[in-house]
Formats: sequence, C-alpha cells, structure tokens
Amino acid sequence: MISSSTVVNAVVDKLRKALARGQWRSGDMLPGQRELAEQLGISRPSLREAVTVLETLGLVRALPGKGVLVLDAEAAAQEPAADSAAPASLADVLELRYTLEPFIVGLVAQSANSQDIGQLRLTLMDMREAQEAGDNDAGAKAYIAFHEALFALTTNPIFQSVVQQTGNALKQSAGMLRNSPEHLAARLKENEAVVRAIRDRNSAQASAQMRQHILAEGQRMGIHLNIPDEHPGP
Repeated sequence: MISSSTVVNAVVDKLRKALARGQWRSGDMLPGQRELAEQLGISRPSLREAVTVLETLGLVRALPGKGVLVLDAEAAAQEPAADSAAPASLADVLELRYTLEPFIVGLVAQSANSQDIGQLRLTLMDMREAQEAGDNDAGAKAYIAFHEALFALTTNPIFQSVVQQTGNALKQSAGMLRNSPEHLAARLKENEAVVRAIRDRNSAQASAQMRQHILAEGQRMGIHLNIPDEHPGP
C-alpha cells in the first residue's frame, strides 16, 4: 500500500517536473531504483509508489526485469488535475476491478482459443505450486500474473488503456495478498471457476464468477464494496 500520500505526491511532482524539462524523453529508460531514489533523496518504496501513479497517468510503464520506460514526457508538462495523483484506497482498487474485470472475462470467454486457455492454466499451476509450498509471496505474484494474462487477452484496442489502469491498481493492492495459505487456496479455487467458464465459452458465467471472486476478495480484506447490485449468485 502507499506509505504516505504526501511523500508520494511530492515524488510524483518531482518526476513530472524532471520529465517536463527534458531530463528524460519519451522512449528513455529511467535510472535504476537505487540510483533514482538517491538522486531524488527518497526511499525506494516511495519511488515505487510514485512510479505506479505515473503509470496510471500514462507517463511511464514499468517493464519487469528491464526498468521504467518513459512513454509521454511531453504530457508531464501539462498541469495535472487537483486529485490526479491522489493515492487509491483498497476499496477504490476493488471497485475498479469489480467494474472492469467481469466485463473483461466475458469478452475473453467469447474469443479465447485453446492456447489462451492453456496460458491461463499455467498461471493457475504456479498458484497451486506456491500454495503447496506455502510460499505466499510467490502465490501473490502468480495471482497477479493470472489477472494480467486475462487483461492481455482483451481484443478491444480502446479497452487496452483502461486495462492498464486495472493492472496498476491490482499491483498496488498486492501487499494485501500476502496474508495466509487459506486465502491463496480460496483465490485459486475462484480463479479456476473463472477459467472453466471461459473454457466453456460461457460469458455470463465467467463474468458472474469474477464478480463473486472480487466480492470475496473484499471480504478477505475486511472491505464491504458499496455497489448497486452485489450479484449474490454466480
């Protein structure tokens, strides 16, 4: 979770100003975490949270194993909205996921081929192996990888930018996923139900299973989602 909204907002502002004055241009990679944190005089956790905010704004993209790519340095010069860098709460993250992910899996159920489903099953296997090994960190990573694999199967090009925000929000809440083997087992079971519905090309069932999963996530985190219709049954 974001450690301090004041610190993170200050870091975001510093990085936006650096991009705006041309310190890094579109297509450049930002310095490594350690180096950049030292340059800015901040902690690496605060830097990571700031990068998440900049990703949500479409200014950079974190590339696993490679670093942070600058996407749109010119946009950094534009004045942000008053609350654009405000950190999201876990309830905010879950509400975004509840709004988008059921629709995403409904689309995926209509278009996924056997190779796509095989890739989803591989990520579920990683979750199962992590569960059997009692490795909660690996389980959290596999859980995020599963949902990112779902996002990657979205065929609507306009939807891709919105999906990126969902992925960022999911990573932001990752700290809450490292809690107990029982929770990992429940997530695995719920995600397996989603994949079965996708395999059966049952869009309505896939969407319903994803809604149930996100509601269950809220319960595990002690969060009641304020939504118009909770869809109590799959």
